[in-house]
Amino acid sequence: MRKTIRKAVAAITAGVLSMMMATGAVADDWPLVGGDYWEVTAIDVKDGGSWKYANWLATEWRKNVEFSKSKGWIKDYMILANVHARKGEADLYIIRVREDIPSGPEGEKRLKEYMEWQTKSNEELVGESGNRAEYREVTSDSLLQVLSFRN
Repeated sequence: MRKTIRKAVAAITAGVLSMMMATGAVADDWPLVGGDYWEVTAIDVKDGGSWKYANWLATEWRKNVEFSKSKGWIKDYMILANVHARKGEADLYIIRVREDIPSGPEGEKRLKEYMEWQTKSNEELVGESGNRAEYREVTSDSLLQVLSFRN
């Protein structure tokens, strides 16, 4: 529930800031400029699961993000390890960098292209996603936007 409220507040805040930045005079004076979006997924790897998850990331996940990158849907991707993770913190952060967020129709178009490229059915993909729960847990997803100084 708190997560939903936080997401709603963040969306409203982003909307207000976007409207403020979009109005002529304020946009020229606003000291920050929005840039790329970073999709960050926090992952807790379960004891004994690091080898299996690392192999999945190096094969299946990499193949998928390379396809997305080849289509221009993402600009970059990376995996960060939380070297000194404290209790409750993620072990890994999986990041995909994109220039913008696709509209609904564009997202549908991309999904269709992806499924034509993908050799697995939706059922297989969903089943594999559930199987990864054996050795990892997604603890959070964030959508962050780079803000650069105007001057």
